Amino acid sequence: MRITILGCTGGVAADLRSTCLMLDDDILVDVGTGAGDLTVSQMLQIDTVFLTHSHLDHVALLPMLADVVGPRRDMPLTVYAL
Repeated sequence: MRITILGCTGGVAADLRSTCLMLDDDILVDVGTGAGDLTVSQMLQIDTVFLTHSHLDHVALLPMLADVVGPRRDMPLTVYAL
């Protein structure tokens, strides 16, 4: 398993991204602003999202991710949350 840290802060600034971890190429743990650094082709590979909790710094880009890839996917994006 490969873990890529796309963001790991609680806020945003010039070079700070909020929490988002990518496992291999197809799973995201949280969808903070770090997800915005993914290309569309990388976003299309995401099949599963795990949300640790509902704070904005962990869920901020989920609606945008779904909007970008939703019409291009054959299968729905699976999201696990509390």
